[in-house]
Amino acid sequence: MRHLRHVILGNGPAGVIAAETIRKHAPGDDVILVGDEPEPPYSRMAIPYLLMGNIGEDGTRLRHDPLHFSGKRIELRHARATGVDIEKCAVLLADGHTIPYDRLLIATGASPIRPPIRGIDLPGVHPCWTLADARKIMELAMPGARVVQIGAGFIGCIIMEALANRGVQLTVVEVGDRMVPRMMSPGASEMIRRWVENKGVTVYTETRVEAIHSGPPLSVRLSNGQQLPAELVISAAGVAPNIGFLQDSGIQCLLGVLTDEHLQTNVKGVYAAGDCAEAFDVTSGKTIVSAIQPNAADQAYVAAMNMVGRKAELRGVTQINVLDTIGLISTSFGKWKGVPGGEHAELSDPENFRYLRLEFDGDTLVGSNAVGLTDHVGVLRGLTQSRLKLGPWKDRLLAEPLRFPEAYLAAAQAQSSRSILAS
Repeated sequence: MRHLRHVILGNGPAGVIAAETIRKHAPGDDVILVGDEPEPPYSRMAIPYLLMGNIGEDGTRLRHDPLHFSGKRIELRHARATGVDIEKCAVLLADGHTIPYDRLLIATGASPIRPPIRGIDLPGVHPCWTLADARKIMELAMPGARVVQIGAGFIGCIIMEALANRGVQLTVVEVGDRMVPRMMSPGASEMIRRWVENKGVTVYTETRVEAIHSGPPLSVRLSNGQQLPAELVISAAGVAPNIGFLQDSGIQCLLGVLTDEHLQTNVKGVYAAGDCAEAFDVTSGKTIVSAIQPNAADQAYVAAMNMVGRKAELRGVTQINVLDTIGLISTSFGKWKGVPGGEHAELSDPENFRYLRLEFDGDTLVGSNAVGLTDHVGVLRGLTQSRLKLGPWKDRLLAEPLRFPEAYLAAAQAQSSRSILAS
């Protein structure tokens, strides 16, 4: 059997896990890991900890041994892909060169959305996505600095904690009607807002940044008529999969690169994984892009195993979000918005910043939101994902939602008993 040449576009967590998996199971094959940043492979999720000062740049590295990749005969290349020629089985690069492949993994991740705001390219206005961004932010986000952040979604709230930890005067501007609107119900979002405002953060919702004028200091004009002076503006308006280079390639893309249960695209030998991949989600019954690291790891492993000829299937996309907003933990699992005709239970304790909402489809828990409830969060996730039949426990949870650990245990035992009887 001839040796294969595996090319992996993207050297984030998905790319690195795939490269290492291929090397383990195909020791004689060639593995080329391509990244477009002049950095060793690192984790974007570590950047907030870098901004807080909890780690140095070395702490962001995915593998700390400088000889790790060469020792595994994984070739690292610094290049930017501009296209894929599926007829010639080659990746086209910005410098005019090509990289031929036998198997290709697209793990190019995502990039920040650039909002159409006048002045968004001014000095002192930055996204918070790369190590280069983090270096610039750390220069400007000094104690007492006035910082305006555009966006209060999941990524925005993570950045918010890092900025608050640096002692800046922070104002957050969100165009939506609430904070983290794609993760939390209105009740949960309002609790998170009150929490951050109690921590000294100013929050404007249903408000746009209309323009940024040069300084110093910068002047940020809001749709509510205010003008905010700022030493730093951070754009955290969301991210989008890096798939533009695949246009006209013949590789099918919707929101992300569309894959089957083996993470293979519509083109044989071409796979996708991580934040750029669109995979089937059992819970929702449709394909989704779920840009969280557990999904990236699972998808990378499944793709890599299939690339080396060992059949593996993705069991489904995990819909989980766990967020720490300046010390307040919130979680979102499954269909947290509920389903048509479904029932829900809601518990709110505003004084103690505790909130729980459970969403049911018949007698099955299909989604949940929780704020300030860190005990038994794993149980809540398991109950949501397992789709256990709750039977009489469904009505009990409607009345007393905090009893979900008991419900999980009872439902799991009942299912086990049914399985034993059936066998």
